[in-house]
Amino acid sequence: MEIVDELGHITIEKNGQTIDCEILFTFENDELNKKYVGYTDNSTTKSGRKMIYVNSITEDNKLEDITDPRELEMVQDVLQQIAG
Repeated sequence: MEIVDELGHITIEKNGQTIDCEILFTFENDELNKKYVGYTDNSTTKSGRKMIYVNSITEDNKLEDITDPRELEMVQDVLQQIAG
């Protein structure tokens, strides 16, 4: 169950556990007519960097994986702009 709420949080299931994640940013792609959300479960990598996940959001506020290579490239571009 992955739900985006109105309070800046996402509830996901990870390893059989329900986890509340913090929304870091959202953006839209008018060309693809899609909305996206970047969020974290506050876990970190071995180097200490916070893990950030990005998914598209359906009209009923559920998360969808991004699998299209062109879409993945667009998301990478957005992340680079945010990291600036």
